Amino acid sequence: MDFVLSPEVIAMLFGAAAIAGFVDAIAGGGGLITIPVLLLAQVPPIQALATNKLQASSGSFTASMMVIRRGLVKVPEVRTLFICSLIGSAIGTLAVQFVNAATLDVLIPIVLVGIALYFLLAPNAGAVEKKPRLNRKAYQGVVVPGIGFYDGMFGPGTGSFFSLAGVALRGQNLITATANAKVLNFASNIASLAVFIFGGKVLWAAGGAMILGQVIGAWCGSHAMVRGGTKLIRPMIVTVCVVMLGRYLWQKGLVAF
Repeated sequence: MDFVLSPEVIAMLFGAAAIAGFVDAIAGGGGLITIPVLLLAQVPPIQALATNKLQASSGSFTASMMVIRRGLVKVPEVRTLFICSLIGSAIGTLAVQFVNAATLDVLIPIVLVGIALYFLLAPNAGAVEKKPRLNRKAYQGVVVPGIGFYDGMFGPGTGSFFSLAGVALRGQNLITATANAKVLNFASNIASLAVFIFGGKVLWAAGGAMILGQVIGAWCGSHAMVRGGTKLIRPMIVTVCVVMLGRYLWQKGLVAF
């Protein structure tokens, strides 16, 4: 099934994707912008999620290529992590069709608050590289596929989760952790997208309009991330987590604005 899109709707989708691409490239959480806009355009929820993965994949690909070209990510070092993220996301996308998403109601707010507080109250977190708290095997075998699974099942904030894991568990500086997060997020995006495409859930007309906006936004955001460094990344991650938490609580009727 596809939709006939008016020029106004196409322009709205393009603009939303451009903003989301910029935010995603720095801190993650762009789905908070694009999914509501897709729903506003009368796209059914499951197709909105699928189409969001299409445009998000293009943005994360653009951001990934940029950080690789800049030498912030070394492909051999993330190859196995990439595969682990991809596998976790594919399983999560399959699982969300059978698992009651209400099981995430308790976990998600706790995780969002934890990430925000970590970067807010630990001003030196990610300033310099430190000794890893978790060995590479456990990180690539449990943490990365776990975050990929979350992205396939739910999604928003995946980039922030990857960044936090790199800083808190692997002792990476925030620039390196954020750069690696782009590549791992690309893996989780394309795995989820492949499952949605196989199920015929993607709306290609809407997605095509959003891909262009995502690429432009991601390109600008990636350059801003490199130039702004931790001074830009840290407050963006905190802001995205707080906004995600607020929107989540509002959706559940726990707060009113």
